[in-house]
Amino acid sequence: MTVYVDDFRVPSTVGGYRARWSHLFTDDMSDQAELHALAERIGLRRAWFQDAASYPHYDVTDRKRDDAITAGAVPITWRQTAAVIRRARTNRTGGEPQ
Repeated sequence: MTVYVDDFRVPSTVGGYRARWSHLFTDDMSDQAELHALAERIGLRRAWFQDAASYPHYDVTDRKRDDAITAGAVPITWRQTAAVIRRARTNRTGGEPQ
């Protein structure tokens, strides 16, 4: 499994903290263990995991994005994110993307 971090960098304020935010996610929707392990290594709380979102992920600031890359996450563009998610959904269902 691979953990990815995109370059979405959308500006937003979360809990009074203004930053640019990207997404940390994996290409395996059924097994998030590696994602959670990497997130923990870079100081993210499990409570910040968004599993009810359209695709399970953590939001990360630019600094945490850099930390994730240093910890082994593969940097991709936000446009590449759609292809990774599409493949993961196809692999999960064994057929057509959902």
